[in-house]
Amino acid sequence: MFRFTLALSLLFALPASAAIYPLPPVGDDLIGETVTVPARHEDTLLDIARLLDIGQEEILRANPDVDRWLPGEGTPVVIPSQFVLPVASYHGLVLNLPEMRLYYYPQAAEGEAPKVHTYPASIGRMDWATPLGKTRVVSKKKGPTWTPPESVRKEHAEAGDPLPRVVPPGPDNPLGDYAIYLALPSYLIHGTNKSFGVGMRVSHGCVRMLPEDIEELFPLVAANTPVHIVNQPAKAGWLDDVLYLEVHPPLEEDRDDPGLLTQAVSSAIEGARTGRWVRLDNRAIQAAIEAQTGIPVRISLD
Repeated sequence: MFRFTLALSLLFALPASAAIYPLPPVGDDLIGETVTVPARHEDTLLDIARLLDIGQEEILRANPDVDRWLPGEGTPVVIPSQFVLPVASYHGLVLNLPEMRLYYYPQAAEGEAPKVHTYPASIGRMDWATPLGKTRVVSKKKGPTWTPPESVRKEHAEAGDPLPRVVPPGPDNPLGDYAIYLALPSYLIHGTNKSFGVGMRVSHGCVRMLPEDIEELFPLVAANTPVHIVNQPAKAGWLDDVLYLEVHPPLEEDRDDPGLLTQAVSSAIEGARTGRWVRLDNRAIQAAIEAQTGIPVRISLD
């Protein structure tokens, strides 16, 4: 981890955008770097997260002792911008639900180094869970209309917030300005008119992205782009012959099983160790399980 020396006052003059990294060489699995930035007196953690393309839950977990609403002038804020790539094909779109983060692996042009884009995302609430598995993009629409399912209209009506049968394009449309439709019926990847919820479990099952992120992703994906939705609360991977572990809180519906996270960590480590010798730091592993910060930590000994 290193301290980011560029002042946030300068950063706020720059447009937020997705992180784009070279795909690691064969044998490595980490992208990005964890950094810290000094908060300004007027910043909230959520302001900083939006600026640096980090989800709400991500920045809160990485800074458990920092006041989300008033960090304070000069307070160091950890930016969890290093990631172990999920175990999945490096092709198309991969969404890791516990991480609430989307990865996009474009097809590299001839002579071009392969890259990976990554974005924070919102997923479905426990009672409207985003489904796991493999699917694909079937179509996409700029300026989509939204036809709320009857179940959603009923929920809103019961809460005293009735919805129309069709919401036209515009600032009141919860799909935002762009929608990517999946082969899973009624499931989309889309923008939002409520950016503050990105990086949380707040949707009715769809994948919600920041407006600037979906605007960037929208022209890059085509029909039949594969989409793989996974549930990996623990990820283990290598960087320069050092093994790292990244742990996120399991999804709420999985927390009734007290052994699930330990098993997920064990499986992730064993998968990463295949064919490679490593001496493990069991204290570091246990600390990562307890903290669940989502920040990759070194778990191999010299």
